[in-house]
Amino acid sequence: MNKQGTTEKLIIDTALPSWDVEIAEHLLVHAEPELTWGVARDLNLVTVHTPLLDAAMWVRGLPDRIARRAAAAPPRVTLGGEGDMPGWLLLGERPGREIAAGAVGRFWQPAITWRDVPLAEFPTFAEPGWGKIATAVTTLPFGDGHTLLSYVCRTATTDEAARRRFARYWWLVRPYVGHIMRAVVRTIAVEAERAARSTVDG
Repeated sequence: MNKQGTTEKLIIDTALPSWDVEIAEHLLVHAEPELTWGVARDLNLVTVHTPLLDAAMWVRGLPDRIARRAAAAPPRVTLGGEGDMPGWLLLGERPGREIAAGAVGRFWQPAITWRDVPLAEFPTFAEPGWGKIATAVTTLPFGDGHTLLSYVCRTATTDEAARRRFARYWWLVRPYVGHIMRAVVRTIAVEAERAARSTVDG
């Protein structure tokens, strides 16, 4: 709520106001919202690991290895826009509160095709045959010195054919996407709480 008592629209609500699927993960973090947001913004997503995630990424890279194509992961990818991720762009940020990113692609294919779309055109992009992803991390005060950390991912398709293809893909990958998101929020929480303890101890 803002000072006038009305609910303020999130960046992700403006960037992708309607969608086919949405998934979210929430976690209570024992650190201030500003600190938690800073950790989330700067987290190198490439460093988030779990056995399932590592195995799934290995399987995902099989087409490139079979075709002997180079598929090296970017050394640094953050929600704040660091790293070279084709198609992805920073949708906006409110320091200490929210950061959002998005992309346009055909991500249901074995080898993903990404489409570069200017930021101003992202909300209205509707060329047939594509999908749009928007992700957001929000950090809200929760009691004294705590944060409600939320990680949201939405996907919308631009026509019925793409919607059918994405629906089959989503049925397979939804558990994996949820696993990734839980790993990300846990990593953010661990790093934020470690930084909070260091501040107190220091």
